[in-house]
Amino acid sequence: MTPPALLSVDDLHVHFPLPGSWPWQSGDVLKAVNGVIFELETGTTLGIVGESGCGKSTLARAITGLQAVTQGSIRFAGEDITTLGHRGWQRLRRDVQVVFQDPLASLNPRMTVGEIVAEPLRNLFPELDRKARWARVVRMLERAGLSRNMVNRYPHEFSGGQCQRIGIARALVVEPRVLVCDEPVSALDVSIQAQILELLVELQQEFGIAMVFIAHDLAVVRQISHRTLVMYLGRVMEAGVGTQLFDEPCHPYTRSLLSAVPRPDPQTEKTRQRILLQGDLPSPASPPSGCVFRTRCPWAAADCADAVPALRRIGDANLAACHYAESVAESAAPEPA
Repeated sequence: MTPPALLSVDDLHVHFPLPGSWPWQSGDVLKAVNGVIFELETGTTLGIVGESGCGKSTLARAITGLQAVTQGSIRFAGEDITTLGHRGWQRLRRDVQVVFQDPLASLNPRMTVGEIVAEPLRNLFPELDRKARWARVVRMLERAGLSRNMVNRYPHEFSGGQCQRIGIARALVVEPRVLVCDEPVSALDVSIQAQILELLVELQQEFGIAMVFIAHDLAVVRQISHRTLVMYLGRVMEAGVGTQLFDEPCHPYTRSLLSAVPRPDPQTEKTRQRILLQGDLPSPASPPSGCVFRTRCPWAAADCADAVPALRRIGDANLAACHYAESVAESAAPEPA
């Protein structure tokens, strides 16, 4: 039996009005997120991938209350949190936390590591005395792979991987139920990436948290995610459970992303076929009519310009927004990452 969704996003839109050529004229509307739907259960990870500018980070900011929503709903534990004000989000901050992309920039350079990790406890758990607060800080830092002797040091004294561990400790010290990771390993070396991913998986299993994991690297998303969304120009192109999306992609955009993932075998890397997309990413302020991917799609036909394809089930588990998803699925799939 499928557990009830802890976080549910339904037809979410985030739009930004742009200024016109003259002060009395209204400009275009930039549709950063356009009709996204998903559900997230406790203890599972939703991976979100796509090119820069596809709306991943805007979606993360909307989920965490850092960006106003234009249309649609976000429900946490059955409660609609779309229109929560400052006071409502102050209460919800205990349950929804964020790990940011740039480890060092997300930490206050004037505060020690102990003060940085203790700050959420001071704001969200004012009933804790100093001794209890400090005990939780030290315990969380050690659980994140850092020593208690580091609490009086400053962020500039740490490496990028250590700074990200501090950011993870700060987010999890309040024991949230949802953790949003906005490209948390993109600025780290490959070896450090593996360590941070392993740490996140261990902490998820230990605390039973749900996680939204945003990344460019499909190999990383495949490793950590239970369900994956592929986004393009604010829309979900494909969604899949487990590794099926990577093994049997149904959308041309997913196939092109998978074909770009490097392979560790030099012989396979030389001989495999890549799907190269033509042209640049269109502006989200003036997206193409019909299917937004049609201007770069090798399978595009004339009717792709007429109607926006619905996100529909293809096969056993995948959902794809493509008029010709069945034909794409039947063709040879890229080798798994």
